[in-house]
Amino acid sequence: MKGLGTLINVATVLAGSGLGVALGSRLPARTRETLTAGLGVVTVLVALDMARATSNILIVLGSVLLGGLVGEGLRLEERLEGLGRRVEGLVAGASHRSEPRRGTGAGGGRVPVEAGAPALAQAGTGGIARGFVAASLLFCVGPMTVLGSLQDGLTGDFQLLAVKAALDGFASIALASTLGAGVALSAATVLVVQGAITILARVLSGLVTGPALDELTATGGALVLMIGLSLLDIKRVPVANFLPALIFAPVIAWLAQRF
Repeated sequence: MKGLGTLINVATVLAGSGLGVALGSRLPARTRETLTAGLGVVTVLVALDMARATSNILIVLGSVLLGGLVGEGLRLEERLEGLGRRVEGLVAGASHRSEPRRGTGAGGGRVPVEAGAPALAQAGTGGIARGFVAASLLFCVGPMTVLGSLQDGLTGDFQLLAVKAALDGFASIALASTLGAGVALSAATVLVVQGAITILARVLSGLVTGPALDELTATGGALVLMIGLSLLDIKRVPVANFLPALIFAPVIAWLAQRF
């Protein structure tokens, strides 16, 4: 069923947010790190499975290299992180002006969020709006959102979104424990953003078929592997800079068939 991955993601964000509000800050950092490592290993396995779809590894190589060059030129990773910092600053400023002075909020630690997303997970005292905006950016502005939704819409395979759902659900526990119930509202953003990409991919599924779809899947696997390496703290890769590779892959595959 195409679109099921997004519904699973929405459910985990809602469940994680509720659990986070109930638990507060009692979830040990060591537990978060252990589970994140486990999710990182599963992400690597998903990436390797996707990579098997290629029938010409040179197409994947060319797509990744060209995509990386274009992404670096456009500074996609830097722009996404800058967007996150600007929005965080605006929301934090608004919360500070609208709330009475109070003591220092609970300190936060590293939470498992999708690699390549803006780092907005620093805890602090804020209202519903702050939790909503911060969580929405964390869950929707990143490579796994695009890759998973495309895969779901094109082929109906939602395994990548299921892994993302686990990551987001876990991250929402940590976020909601410090930013409050506003984190749960980000489920609506996940539904709209991922749902829109999935629907678009479904519309285009008639155009991206055969070898083009296989090479797109394999190239996506290369990007997912980068995410897994980041989750495992092996290598921090600017995954967003490689997103243009998803455009090059089907184009190169089509050209390879014609010439």
